Amino acid sequence: MSTIQTTKVRHFLTLMDFSKKELSLLIQRAIELKRAWKQGKHYEPMKNQTLAMIFEKSSTRTRVSFEAGMTQLGGHAMFLSPNDTQLGRGEPVEDAARVISRMVDVVMIRTYAHETVEKFAAYSKVPVINALTDSYHPCQLLADMMTYVEQRGSIAGKTVTYVGDGNNMCHSWMNAARQFDFHLNIACPEGYDPDQDLCLELGDQISIIRDTRLAAKNSDLVVTDVWASMGQEEEQKIRERAFANFQVNAEIMACANPDALFMHCLPAHREEEVTTEVLEGNQSVVWEEAENRLHAQKALLEALVIGFPIQ
Repeated sequence: MSTIQTTKVRHFLTLMDFSKKELSLLIQRAIELKRAWKQGKHYEPMKNQTLAMIFEKSSTRTRVSFEAGMTQLGGHAMFLSPNDTQLGRGEPVEDAARVISRMVDVVMIRTYAHETVEKFAAYSKVPVINALTDSYHPCQLLADMMTYVEQRGSIAGKTVTYVGDGNNMCHSWMNAARQFDFHLNIACPEGYDPDQDLCLELGDQISIIRDTRLAAKNSDLVVTDVWASMGQEEEQKIRERAFANFQVNAEIMACANPDALFMHCLPAHREEEVTTEVLEGNQSVVWEEAENRLHAQKALLEALVIGFPIQ
C-alpha cells in the first residue's frame, strides 16, 4: 500500500489539526481497516513499534480501543498512570515529553487541562494524540463520523442536534461541524453554553436553542452526553435540576427526522440524559459507535506514524 509520507512530526490534539480532505481519507481508511479485520485479514504495519498511553483520567473505551488497536496493527501499547510515572510526582510535562518521546513511536494522553497535551506535543519527538481533555475529545468524533458514514453516508449538509453541557464533547462536535460541513444545533440550559470564542468562530453554522424539542426538529442525528463529566461529580444535584428538560427521550426523537440516528459517547447514565428506551432503541447506534473507536484510532495511528494512504 502506498502512503503519503509525513515530512514532520504531526499531532492530533483537535479535529482542526487535519484538513477536511485528510479527515475524509481517515474515515474511509477506518472503514477499510474494520472490513479487513472482520474478514480475518491481518495487517501489521506497526510491528516493533510502541504506543505510550498516559492516563490521568480513568477510561474504559479509550484504553481498550487503543491497546487492542496497537495489538491488531502489530505493535505494543504501554499503559502509564500517574501512579506509575514521575508525572504523578510533579515532573514537568516538558521533561517527561522529551524523555518518553525518545523511547516510543507515538503517545496518547488522556488528561484534564488541554494545555497539558499542547505542552507535551511541543516538546515531543513523536506524534501526540489527545485521547480526551476538559476542552476536546477528537478521537470520539472520528468514531462518530465513521459511524454516521457507515449508516447513512455523507453527513455534509445534514443537521445534528447536540443535547447537553457545552463541554469537551460539545466543543468537538462544533469542530466537526466545521470540518464535515453540517449544521449543529446545541440544546443546553443557560449558564452551560460552550466556549464563546468557539461560538463566534462558527457563526451561523451553530444554533444555541433552549428548547430541546425545537432543537431536535428535522434533525438527522441526535447526540447527548452525561450531565456531569469526570471531575464535576460534586455538581451532580445542581446539574440534575439545570438539565431536567434536556433529556433525550422518545418524545425528543419523534421531533427528529424519521430516519434520524442517536449517539452517545458512553458511559451513559440511563434515565438521566437519555432514557433506556432510546439508548436501546432501533435508532440508537451507540454500540457500533463504541466499537468504531477501535478502527478509527487504528486509522489515526497509521496516518500519524506511517502516513496517509494515497487515494
